[in-house]
Amino acid sequence: MAKLKIKPVGDRILVQHVEGKEQVRGGVIIPDTAKEKSQEAKIVALGTGTKAKDGTTTAFEVQVGDSVLLGKFAGSDVTLHSQKYTLVREDDILAIIA
Repeated sequence: MAKLKIKPVGDRILVQHVEGKEQVRGGVIIPDTAKEKSQEAKIVALGTGTKAKDGTTTAFEVQVGDSVLLGKFAGSDVTLHSQKYTLVREDDILAIIA
């Protein structure tokens, strides 16, 4: 994958969802449009951080490359260079997967 030339603004984080393995039960194949979006994602890019009331910038608790769990309906879906990504706020991240 080519390096993305994108930098999210403020406390936003660009993530790419990790696709789960397709399971077929009883010969029924579920179409892509009916599948739920995975809650596991990999961080691709970070914004500048959250601004405190006194004007200082607070660093993120996550880093590029971290695997994280997101809220079910978190973020805004975007498509860049025919790849699907999601822009989320740091508050939408539930956990870092070790």
